[in-house]
Amino acid sequence: MEPHEAQRDIILDDLRGLVRGEVLGDPVYRQLYTSDGSIFEIRPLAVVRPRNTADVVACVQYAGEKDIPVHARGSGSGVAGESLGPGLVLDFSKFLRRVLDADAEQVRVQPGVVHERLNAQLHRAGHIFGPDPSNTQVTTIGGVLAVNAAGSRWPRYGAACENVLSMQVVTAAGEIVEFGREPLGEPGGNADDSSKSELVRRLAALLGERAEVIGRHSPKAPMHRCGYNLRGVLGGDGLDLPRLLCGSEGTLALITEATLRIKPLPRYRGVALLLFDSVDKAARAVQQILPQRPTACDLMDRRHLSLARETEVRFDLLIPARTEAILLVEQEGEDRNDARTRLERLVDQLRDEQRMAFDARLAFDPDDFDLYWRLATKVQPALFQVRGPARPVPVVEDIAVPPEILPEFLVRVQNVLKRRQVTASIFSHAAQGQLHVQPFLDVFDASDIDRMRGLAEDLYEEVFEVGGTISGEHGAGLARTAFLRRQVGPLYDVFREVKAIFDPRNLLNPGKIVGDDPDLLTRHLRRPVEPALPDPAAAAGPDAPPMRDLVELQLDWHPSEVAAPAADCTRCGTCRTQSPDVRMCPLFRIAPSEEASPRAKANLICGLLSGQLELNTLSSERFKQVADLCYYCHMCRLECPAHVDIPRLVRESEGAYVAANGLSMSDWIMTRLDTLDALAGLVSPAANWALSNRLMRWIGEKTLGIAQGRKLPRVTSRPYLRRAARRRLTRPSRRAESKVAYFVDLYANHHDPQLAEALVAILEHNGVSVYVPPGQRQAGMPAIACGALDRARRLAQRNVIVFAEAVRQGYHVVATEPAAALCLAREYPQLFDDEDARLVAAHSSEACTFLWRMHREARLRLDFKPVHATLGYHTPCHLAALQVGTPGENLLRLIPGLRVHHVEEGCSGMAGTFGLQHRNYRTSLRAGWRLISRLRDPVLQAGTTECSTCKVQMEQGTTKPTIHPIKVLALAYGLMPGVEKLLKSPCKELIVT
Repeated sequence: MEPHEAQRDIILDDLRGLVRGEVLGDPVYRQLYTSDGSIFEIRPLAVVRPRNTADVVACVQYAGEKDIPVHARGSGSGVAGESLGPGLVLDFSKFLRRVLDADAEQVRVQPGVVHERLNAQLHRAGHIFGPDPSNTQVTTIGGVLAVNAAGSRWPRYGAACENVLSMQVVTAAGEIVEFGREPLGEPGGNADDSSKSELVRRLAALLGERAEVIGRHSPKAPMHRCGYNLRGVLGGDGLDLPRLLCGSEGTLALITEATLRIKPLPRYRGVALLLFDSVDKAARAVQQILPQRPTACDLMDRRHLSLARETEVRFDLLIPARTEAILLVEQEGEDRNDARTRLERLVDQLRDEQRMAFDARLAFDPDDFDLYWRLATKVQPALFQVRGPARPVPVVEDIAVPPEILPEFLVRVQNVLKRRQVTASIFSHAAQGQLHVQPFLDVFDASDIDRMRGLAEDLYEEVFEVGGTISGEHGAGLARTAFLRRQVGPLYDVFREVKAIFDPRNLLNPGKIVGDDPDLLTRHLRRPVEPALPDPAAAAGPDAPPMRDLVELQLDWHPSEVAAPAADCTRCGTCRTQSPDVRMCPLFRIAPSEEASPRAKANLICGLLSGQLELNTLSSERFKQVADLCYYCHMCRLECPAHVDIPRLVRESEGAYVAANGLSMSDWIMTRLDTLDALAGLVSPAANWALSNRLMRWIGEKTLGIAQGRKLPRVTSRPYLRRAARRRLTRPSRRAESKVAYFVDLYANHHDPQLAEALVAILEHNGVSVYVPPGQRQAGMPAIACGALDRARRLAQRNVIVFAEAVRQGYHVVATEPAAALCLAREYPQLFDDEDARLVAAHSSEACTFLWRMHREARLRLDFKPVHATLGYHTPCHLAALQVGTPGENLLRLIPGLRVHHVEEGCSGMAGTFGLQHRNYRTSLRAGWRLISRLRDPVLQAGTTECSTCKVQMEQGTTKPTIHPIKVLALAYGLMPGVEKLLKSPCKELIVT
């Protein structure tokens, strides 16, 4: 046990008395900070989320007194393990994320500001912070500065160190100091100035004395992050300390504020894709491109391009199969013709005159421009989709060499890979000579670990020979610190002296950049996720571990099935994005903390299965709190680069907790809404009065947990299943034409029979026979989402029996509720291993998807009457999870006179029954506020969506109705004229339309 481990509780109590921020030291939260985007893991002593600079000072001073290491962390997306350590982790990303001040030339920010969010704010004023790391959507400015990031547009904007004017830092002594370009003068009068001036004096003396060593032994690559950035720090009569601190990885001081240089946004941009039949030709073409001063020039190899084609069909059409490499070249211009002329001249030279590229593609339109850049920004993370033990690992991914020798050096790289029998993907910021080489290795296999070490040694020897650097912009961290001495020779001793000046007690991120562990590359590799089944005899004994039988037997957790999706998570941090371009994790957007991120759930499951967490952690309230920070929208599964099935992990985690502790009253009510609706239907006049009465709603909140301010649907006295029986729809048809079995689910059955009637009318109008199986139950998505898996399985088994029989009779199953369709297609086959469940999944569709398929097959009648209205269409998350596009929107666009605006404002925030509950009401509204606000646009007459709970949220903050696309189709067919009145009906205060 580490010396401080035994005193953890005392340390935590001390820290809670010193800081206003959050102090976390329980096993669950420590596990969340055990890993980052690298292949390493180290469990921290504790985690502090400082609220202000004073908190940082208090932590550093306390750590100094107790001799506890301090490790700064932003988004935890680093690939070299820079933010990992056994001491006190300071997470700057939760609270210290404000843009403090901005003008036309500079911006003042806190370190937790996300790079993409900063630029989104600057863009509104026509400015940009130039350095653009590829993971811009999640990396924090503190992280950008800590590793001196640059990105693809380095030729235009340079690295971070060239764009920092000043920094406020907390030193290892616990003092707040403002560093800029410091004059070499006499010490000031007060104590703080004196300590700062003394540091400046000592550092200037050191750099002056060692100037010859610094000049001779610094790498020759135009950009390098190999140790401390000492070149150019001492110049004239001043010392550029921000330049030195950029790239120091939190080992010299902790950044609490930074003033950054910003520039005007480029007026016009264009991009060219140059296609080559060999990597060598592409590398040699770079030398022809650089004199034309491109904004960016990136090289991608065949493996990268193959994955691009698999990721998006447009790349398959864009890039011929024979392409071995491409160069993506960007140019800026003062006007559109300037950018176009530059790129066309480049294409003429390389394709037509020199015959180096066999083809080219040009893009100036914003949509095409963004598509081409997706090759560099989106496809590289998609390497994580690779399944199997050998996967691309970020271990030698940061090599940089002088650009003029890039063609020769690529040959050397290929020779080393062949000699070591390793496959790798290569992506290059060719303009700066940087190579991201990602070898495919199994870091849990001893032979591959040896191969990884040998590969690093061989490749780095090649780098040293040509004067390159083993770290271009991703930092040394745990991955490269052990090789720095061989890289820089005598300069390494200067690094030690610099470290001693700033941090004489070695408290700040010790072991990084300056360290003596020769085996650091392999010492802290992640543990394998290989849960062992317990011996049955041992499990039954008195010393059986708590929860062992519960999890592996009662819940039927098959270790391989649970371990595989957990191990698929690379912890890259992409799921922490707040960009409006994606829907990834609505909860993280409104509560940006590590536990809210999807990767947190995978991290905890890995901790359980690898033995780092006790198995009974599953039944703890702390674990439940983290699992509850997911409302099962499935967006993370779709948008994760590795497509990690986080919803499945959450479902099993919630199930384990519920099996041990039972459901809360509120969750128990949510899983039995069908029973509640059936009882309310018996006294529907009284029930509907109660729904619109504020006193009764207050009583409902106190007893049932349903938010009193939430608009709710009325209940019907005659459920649709009873109406269908009266119409004899509950009897299967013997006719041989197209046949559909309708899965009604809860909302259409008890709250909106008109929707069910509309679907049946449309299908019959199109010659489709409809069967409504009488034995069906609610789909059970609320039970699945909250972990009531026993009830979910009972519902699923009943529905599978009913609909499997219908499928065998030739019926195709359709559902008007996307959540119900998702249950049929995905959840039921996972809940229990059954052939009938897979049969139903293969023969089921969401209703609009079924109708759109009919249209594509020319079987849908188009005798629509004009509907003069303007609707705002919202795509439900559960429909997106089915990966069928937006069939409802497509159908609406077939209707003459109807104008449809696609309202893409992210998740509605309702998340099924999540938003019904009082405890989640405010969170739900915050998550859906953008959508609600957009629907207030006077242009929109009403909203439209397939999801019943999204409808509830869309009507929550407006007086406009939201209508299912099926109803609008029925109106256009002339089958349901009453819908026209519904389009014009304002919402009531507590009741949805």
